[in-house]
Amino acid sequence: MAIYFYKVDQPYGCFSNFSPHEVIIDGKKWPTVEHYYQAHKLLGTPDEELMEVIRRVATPEQAAGMGRDNARIVRSDWNTAKKQVMWRGVWTKFSTHKDIQTVLLNTGEERLVENSPRDYYWGRGKDGTGQNELGKMLMRVRDYLRQQLSQTQSN
Repeated sequence: MAIYFYKVDQPYGCFSNFSPHEVIIDGKKWPTVEHYYQAHKLLGTPDEELMEVIRRVATPEQAAGMGRDNARIVRSDWNTAKKQVMWRGVWTKFSTHKDIQTVLLNTGEERLVENSPRDYYWGRGKDGTGQNELGKMLMRVRDYLRQQLSQTQSN
């Protein structure tokens, strides 16, 4: 069986990048993983100064809108860098917020699926043929957290 997640106000909503769990990365506080991810599309570009604007917007929806704005210049290595950026945000979120770490660990070995009808890369897409990269990443985070807890308990 699989666990599907998408909206913050639904079961397993804490798995969404829009969930209100701040992350502190490189000394900066980001309100959500979505803020962090969308801002990093602009790193090293002429639009880099907008990273701070994205970091400070009130909602992850606003951050997503700014990051997806076609008028912005996205960094040239984004297709290869986006997984690393996402990993850093997601790992930081689940390694620092123990409440949602417990939720993730309690999913056992279930397959995690981002049930986004629009996103065929991070989610499953409308017809279920998407790559589900966010779900796969969360399962890797879950495995790494278990390894860390196991090492801590054996020391």
